Amino acid sequence: MSHLAGEYPGMERWKRIKVRFAQVKREYGKIAIGTYLVIFFAVLGSFAVAIKMGYAVESASGTSGVLLGAWLATKVTQPIRIAATIGLTPLVARVLRKTPVETPSAEDA
Repeated sequence: MSHLAGEYPGMERWKRIKVRFAQVKREYGKIAIGTYLVIFFAVLGSFAVAIKMGYAVESASGTSGVLLGAWLATKVTQPIRIAATIGLTPLVARVLRKTPVETPSAEDA
């Protein structure tokens, strides 16, 4: 396996995950995107809180440092977040599709 040719260990697995993620997005649309974004912001917020708890922020640059650190840590978890999205999206879709949408009755008008 030649690393110069762009082939790295694990790249095939990552390519399969990306293909599966694209399929999930096509199949579930907004539900898949929403699931991904909820996971993204939950992880980002969790890292920001964790960093802030161990870091004394005293200025605006300190706050931006916390956000940058949280974003970088979140970026590292991207393969895990995508895998979680692939696994959770069908469950989220099932729950959302079972929830009845209330329509106004004639009495409410």
